[in-house]
Amino acid sequence: MKILVSGGGTGGHIYPALSLVKQIREEHPDAEFMYVGTDRGLESKIVPKEGIPFSTIQIQGFKRSLSLDNFKTVYLFLKSIKDSKKIIKEFKPDVVMGTGGYVSAAVVYAAHKLKIPTIVHEQNSVPGVTNKFLSKYVDKVAICFPDAAEFFPKNKVVLTGNPRGQEVVRVTTTDNLTQFGLDNDKKTALIFGGSQGAWTLNQAMTDILSELSQKEYQVLFATGERYFETIDSKLKEEGITSDNLVVVPYISNMETVLKNVDLVVSRAGATTLSELTALGLASILIPSPNVTNDHQTKNAMSLVKVGASRLLKDTDLSGANLLKELDDILLDDTVLKEMGDKAKGQGIPDATDRLVTLVDELIK
Repeated sequence: MKILVSGGGTGGHIYPALSLVKQIREEHPDAEFMYVGTDRGLESKIVPKEGIPFSTIQIQGFKRSLSLDNFKTVYLFLKSIKDSKKIIKEFKPDVVMGTGGYVSAAVVYAAHKLKIPTIVHEQNSVPGVTNKFLSKYVDKVAICFPDAAEFFPKNKVVLTGNPRGQEVVRVTTTDNLTQFGLDNDKKTALIFGGSQGAWTLNQAMTDILSELSQKEYQVLFATGERYFETIDSKLKEEGITSDNLVVVPYISNMETVLKNVDLVVSRAGATTLSELTALGLASILIPSPNVTNDHQTKNAMSLVKVGASRLLKDTDLSGANLLKELDDILLDDTVLKEMGDKAKGQGIPDATDRLVTLVDELIK
């Protein structure tokens, strides 16, 4: 079995592909893999560390405004298709899967032209330009949100979910909160704004640090590396010390931490939502305003409309309304349980298995 995967630009495009590779390796130890990305994307740093053969092509996205650079984009796209065909012919994959990003457009389209079975995996509730384009040519479209189905040919759509969800479900529950000096048996809110942090969330948190330190529940707050010193200084200046509040710059073992918390406050990226639903975690979602087509708000609404999450707009976020939502949920056992149950009802904890099944079906 030979599998070629492609996706780049963001972790949300890369990690589903890696999850698929890990699962197939477990089931088929003799399987061979090739990952095609760019030398500038995040994939160039992540994929080689996983021991997966990695090839690159050169490609770039279109400018939304009129620009001479778009002529270069067209040239690179045509060249990248030619380069992708060469890689595919040499590797001879049984199936090719794209997970998003401009790089996957060239690779998957090239595979289609070579009559190789193809899949695209769409993580968001509103698909990106690349997967909309590719849906006309691929054999199957794997989606994570039922709402995404309307954007693709009905006969190609398969609801698989995001493999990241299955990964976190498989994590063995441990006492990982103790490493932060927190109590594993106490209600816990995990608050983070992504690996880099989120300025508006950090501003809101800065206003309520003192109040949070006195709550019955406990808070683990990851600020992001660039914001940590400022917030840590405020804690020291105001003499805020509490067993209930821990502030860190970054959490490297997020999977195991998620298994030990009760509520998550975060952005509404597709990967995060797949983790929340697979684990059945209540959440307060603050969609990033800096994403294409406001897709994080649409992602969040898939949970808000069923009562699994509360939505706070980035423009409306304040310490006061964040504190109110935290209290409303964490101080009411019934609300917390109901939100968690509804989140779990939206989860797909066997997402990787579903995706592997889809791959197997195309190969047969």
